[in-house]
Amino acid sequence: MRALAPVTRLVPRVSRAPCVSSVQSVRTLGALRSLTTAVHRTRLPLSAMTVDAKRYASQRPNVTKENALGLDDPSLVVPHGIVNGKHVDASDGGRFDVRDPATGNVIGSMPDMTAQDAAEAVRVAHETFKTWRNSSILDRQKMLLRLNDLFIEHANDIARLIVWENGKSWADAYGEVLYSASFCAWFAGECVRQRGDVLASAIPGQRNLVIKQPIGVCSLLVPWNFPAGMITRKAAPVIATGCTAVVKADPNTPFTNQAIMELMRRAGVPDGVINSITTDKNLQEVGKELTTNPLIKKVSFTGSTRVGKILAAQAAGTLKKLSLELGGNAPLIVFDDADIPTAVAGTIASKFRGSGQTCVCANRIYVHESIYDTFAKQLAEKVNKFKVGPGFDDGVTHGPLINAAAADKWQSHVDALVKAGGRVIAGGKREGNAVQPTVIVDVPTECILDEEETFSPLAALIKFRDEAHVVEMANRADVGLAGYFFSRDADRIFRVAEALEVGMVGANTGAISQAFIPFGGVKQSGYGKEGGYEGTDEFLNKKLVAIGKNL
Repeated sequence: MRALAPVTRLVPRVSRAPCVSSVQSVRTLGALRSLTTAVHRTRLPLSAMTVDAKRYASQRPNVTKENALGLDDPSLVVPHGIVNGKHVDASDGGRFDVRDPATGNVIGSMPDMTAQDAAEAVRVAHETFKTWRNSSILDRQKMLLRLNDLFIEHANDIARLIVWENGKSWADAYGEVLYSASFCAWFAGECVRQRGDVLASAIPGQRNLVIKQPIGVCSLLVPWNFPAGMITRKAAPVIATGCTAVVKADPNTPFTNQAIMELMRRAGVPDGVINSITTDKNLQEVGKELTTNPLIKKVSFTGSTRVGKILAAQAAGTLKKLSLELGGNAPLIVFDDADIPTAVAGTIASKFRGSGQTCVCANRIYVHESIYDTFAKQLAEKVNKFKVGPGFDDGVTHGPLINAAAADKWQSHVDALVKAGGRVIAGGKREGNAVQPTVIVDVPTECILDEEETFSPLAALIKFRDEAHVVEMANRADVGLAGYFFSRDADRIFRVAEALEVGMVGANTGAISQAFIPFGGVKQSGYGKEGGYEGTDEFLNKKLVAIGKNL
C-alpha cells in the first residue's frame, strides 16, 4: 500500500490567502432568486459547475486585535443572547468559551443562559405573537427576500464564522451559506402560497371552510453541523406563517447563529419575533424549559435519536406539536449495473460532505461483489487526493471533526472494523481533531455500523450478492432518514426506492437536500417535515369553520 499523505498542520497561516482547489457546485444569485438551492456536487469536473471562481475562492479572515475573527463586518459578531431585539446576558452572569475545532483555541465566549432566561424569552415571544400573527403576508415576504439578499451580501463573513466554529472547509462553509439563503427565498414564496379549502356539506345551506392559522410560539433547537442552514430552515417558515420563536443555539456554534439573528434584524424582522438564547452547562434545564413551557406550542429539533426521545417525552405533558429530525445511519447500495464513476461521485457527495458529519451521510455502503474491487479502487483513488486541515488553509477539502470526542469515535470505529477483518485502503490517520477520510474494505456484513452512526469520514464497504438480501440489510436499522442506491435498471430504481424504509431516497445521486423538498425520516429518525410546502404546514393549525344559514 502506498504511503499515505500526512494530515496538514492545524494552525491556520493567516499571512496569505488560499484558493480552494475543490469547490462545491453552487447556483448563481439569479438562480437563488428563482428559489433554487445550493447543492453540493463536490469534485465534479469544473465544466459541470456554475461557479464564479473569483467570488467563491476562500476568503481568509484578516485577524487583528480589534477584529479577532477577521470579519469584513465586525458588528456581525454578537457575543450575547438576543431577546426582544436587545442584547442580553445570562441572569447569573455565567459565560462559556467557544473553540476553533482546528486548533482548540478559544475564539470567544457566549452567555451561559439559564432556564429562567429561557422562560423570559418565551414570554416575550408569546406577547409578540399576539400582534405579529396578524401582520401582512406581503411584509413577511419582503423581510425574507431581504434576508436572502443579506445572506448573499455577507456570505464571506457567515462562511468565516462557520469555519471558525464548525471547522468546515471553505467550500463546504460557503456552500452552506447559499443553502441557508435558499430557505429564505423559498419561504418568502410560501408567504403567499398558503391556502385553505372549501368542503361540501351534508347539511343544506351550510358551508364548510378550512382555514390555516399560525400555531404560536415555537422552540427551535438547532445543531452544530449546519449552524446556518438549520436556523433558516426552521426560522424562515416561522416568519412566513406569522409564528414567533425562541432559538437555542448549539454551544459549539453560537456565533454563526447570532450573526444570522443580526441579519434578521437588518431585514426588518420585528423585535421579539425570533429570540435567541445561548447556553452550555445549563443545556438540560434550558431544553426542558423549551419543551415543557405551556406557552410553547411547537418544538422543532435536529439532533440525535437519544436526545429526541427525551425531548418528545418532555413535550408530551402538554401535547406539543413536534418536528424531529434525528439519527440517520443511511445505507448506500451500489448494484452491479451501476455506472461506477457516477456511484463513486455520489458516494463521495453523500459520505464525505462536511467531513462525514451530516445526518444524511451514508453510514453503511453495500457494493455488489462483481464490481466490488473496481469500485473500491476508484473510490480510494479519489479519497487519497483529499486534503485535511484548517478550513482556511490552501487546498483543504475537509476540515477537522467538531471535537476530540468525535475523533475518538472515528478511531474506535476504524479499530473495530479492522479487528473484524477490515482493511484500510485510504486514509486512516489522525492528528488531533483532524482525521483523514478513510476507506475500509473486506468489512463483514454484520459490524458496529449496523448499530452506531459513525458521523465521520469513514466509508466501510460491505459486499452483497443479491437485491433482496441487500435491501433486507439496509432496512434492519431502527432508524430511517435517508438511503441511496445506484443502478441503471429503471424497474429496479422504482422497486428499491419503494422498498427502502427511509424518508428520503437518492437514486443515482448523493445529494438530496433542497429548500423545496420535504426533509424528514421514518422509524426512529423522527417525524415531521422541514422544507417544501410541508415545512410551512408544520407551523400552521387547520381550523374548520362551518357556516350555517339563518332560519
